[in-house]
Amino acid sequence: MLAINISTPKSIMQDLKDKFKQKRLSLNLTQEGLSNKSGVSLGSIKRFETSGEISFESLLKIALVLNCLDDFKNIANKKDEQYDSMDDLLKIKPIKKRGAIK
Repeated sequence: MLAINISTPKSIMQDLKDKFKQKRLSLNLTQEGLSNKSGVSLGSIKRFETSGEISFESLLKIALVLNCLDDFKNIANKKDEQYDSMDDLLKIKPIKKRGAIK
């Protein structure tokens, strides 16, 4: 049987909440301790660890305390592309500076 692993926003959210909880526990921090150090409310931390729901700003504050804030710098970076020929390279469209109204 072929195993297919498709990432969805929900599955990534679940994975992140589990990783953050494990990181918190590995640093021997309680939810309350993380709340005090990060400035994120205890309720937000509890909600995050159960449902994965949290504001982006709060997630970054928690990441700072858990020493993983730099991991967010790599999100949405352009991946290095490889080209087989100069023709392939010339076919690349320039990066858009503005969106279009649709």
